[in-house]
Amino acid sequence: MSDSHDIHHVHQAVRRYLIVFGALLVGTLLTVWASYVHFIHFHIGGAEINTNVVVALFIASVKAFLVAGYFMHLISERKMIYGILTATGFFFVGLMFLTIWAMHDYPMLTIK
Repeated sequence: MSDSHDIHHVHQAVRRYLIVFGALLVGTLLTVWASYVHFIHFHIGGAEINTNVVVALFIASVKAFLVAGYFMHLISERKMIYGILTATGFFFVGLMFLTIWAMHDYPMLTIK
């Protein structure tokens, strides 16, 4: 009884890994396709936002979630991961704010 139960769990795990692998392949193809498409560029506050980069970063973020969540088995570690993610996001936003704030001291470094 336990052998058939264990084999069933192995088949489910292999199936899940193959689905995630397929999703990663689709994400890679979407990234390549998006590199050939010229999306609209936005101008916000004097800076030009390249939408192609935003699309590529979004696809890369989804792929990173799939790799970290399923292949690194982090999807079952919800509380700890959300805590670390929140702290990382807080420090990332803080450092980006400090970087942008410091650029105002050196106008020659700002993009025009």
